[in-house]
Amino acid sequence: MKVKRFFAATMSAALRQVRESMGDDAVILSSRRIDDGVEIVTALDYDENMARQKLGEAAADATSDGRLAELQAEQHLRLQEELGRSRSRIRQLREQRGGYEPRQRSEEVRERLDTENLPSLSETREPEALRASMTPAGPAAGGDELAAMRRELDSLRAMISEQGSARRSAPLAGLQADPQETLDAVRKRLAERLEEFGLSGTLAASLARQSGRGKLEDNWKRALRTLAAGLKTGGGDWATRGGIYALVGPTGSGKTTTIGKIAAQYVLEHGADSLALVTTDRYRVAAHEQLFVFGRILNVPVRVVDDSHSLDEVLDELEDRHLVLIDTAGLSGADPGCQEQLSELASSRHRVSPHLVVPATSQSRIMKSMWHCYKMAGLAGCIMTKLDEALTLGEVLGFALETALPVAWITDGQKIPQDLHPANAASLVRLGVERLRDVRKQQAMAEGA
Repeated sequence: MKVKRFFAATMSAALRQVRESMGDDAVILSSRRIDDGVEIVTALDYDENMARQKLGEAAADATSDGRLAELQAEQHLRLQEELGRSRSRIRQLREQRGGYEPRQRSEEVRERLDTENLPSLSETREPEALRASMTPAGPAAGGDELAAMRRELDSLRAMISEQGSARRSAPLAGLQADPQETLDAVRKRLAERLEEFGLSGTLAASLARQSGRGKLEDNWKRALRTLAAGLKTGGGDWATRGGIYALVGPTGSGKTTTIGKIAAQYVLEHGADSLALVTTDRYRVAAHEQLFVFGRILNVPVRVVDDSHSLDEVLDELEDRHLVLIDTAGLSGADPGCQEQLSELASSRHRVSPHLVVPATSQSRIMKSMWHCYKMAGLAGCIMTKLDEALTLGEVLGFALETALPVAWITDGQKIPQDLHPANAASLVRLGVERLRDVRKQQAMAEGA
C-alpha cells in the first residue's frame, strides 16, 4: 500500500493534489484541519483485511471503515515520523564525525528508508549490508551513540519486515476469510456468460458448478472444453458405411435440401449407380417435386411411399443400392399422419437410421419439442442446419448435449454440396465462441451509435 500526506489551504485544492499525484484510485484514509488549511492522508491499493491484520488488537475497536482507515493512517504517520527522526540523527552524527558521505550515497540511503519502498527494503536489504552502509568512517569515538542508533534501526527494520510480511500474506488471508463467497461470485459470472453463449439456464448453472477454484477466464475455457467433450459427433461417413438413412423433422427445417447436398457429394465421389432417394411425404400436394428435381439432376432414381407402395416394399426394390436417403413429411406432433410415418420407420424390417434435422435458429424449447415428437422413431442421431443464420450456437449445442444425440452433419448455407460438413465438436464450440464475439461487437456498435 502506498501512503502519502497532502497539505493545502482548502479541501478542494488538497483533493486536486491527490488526483494529480495518485490518480482516481486513491483512498482517503484521514483528513483534518490544521493552522494553515487541511491535511489529507491517502493510500493506493487499500485493503481492509490487510489493514485489520496489520493493526492486530487495535482493529478490534474499529467498528467502521472510517475508524479503521484513521488507525491505519496514524500507524503509517508514526512510522514515517520515526524514520524521519532516524535520518536526522544519522545526518547529525555524520556531520559531527566529519564522515558525511557524498550526495549520491545519501540519496541511496534516503530511498531505502522511504516509506513508499518499504517492501523492497525488507526484501532486498540484508541487516549486515544495511548496517555497513550506515557505519561512518573514523575512530570508534561515539560508539555508544552509534550502537544506540543501530538498535533503533534494527527495531525499525523489524517493524518494516513485519509490515511487509503482513502485506504479502494479506491477499491470501483475505481469500481464506471467505473462499466460498469468491467461488460463488466466479460461478455466477460464468453461468451468465454461458447463458449469453446460448446455453439454457439449467445447463449453464450445471457447467458453472463443475468449475474449479480459479479465475473467470480459466473456468470459461474449462467449461467450453467440458461442453465439447460432452458433444457426440461423427457418423457422417454415410458414403463409406452405406445403409438407409431417414431425415425427420418439422416443415422448413431443411430436410430435403440436406438430402440434396448429401446425395450430390456422394455422386461426385462414388457415382449415381449405388444411390437412391425415397420420399414418404404423401400428405401434401406436389411435395415430391424438389426431390424429383434433385433426382433428375443427379441421375438418381426417386421412389415414393404411398397407399400403393409401403416403405418396406420400396426398400425391397432398392436392396442393391449402397446408400438410400429417405425424405419425410414435416408434420406436427398432433397430426395423425406424423405418428403413422414415424411408426412406419420404427417398425420397418429394414435397418433404417432416422436422424432429426434441427435448425440452429430454433429456440431451445422448440428443439426439445421436436425431440419429444420424433424420438419414437428411434433416433440414431441429428443434423444441425442453418448455422449461418443463427446469432448464437449455444442453443443447438446445448440441445445435442442434453439429448445425447450424435451430430452427423452440419449445414451452413444454401450451396449444394459445398455447405455440408461432417460435424466436429471442437470446431462447433469454437464457432459458437466466434458468434458470441460478433454479437458483442454488434451490441457495442449499437450502444456507441
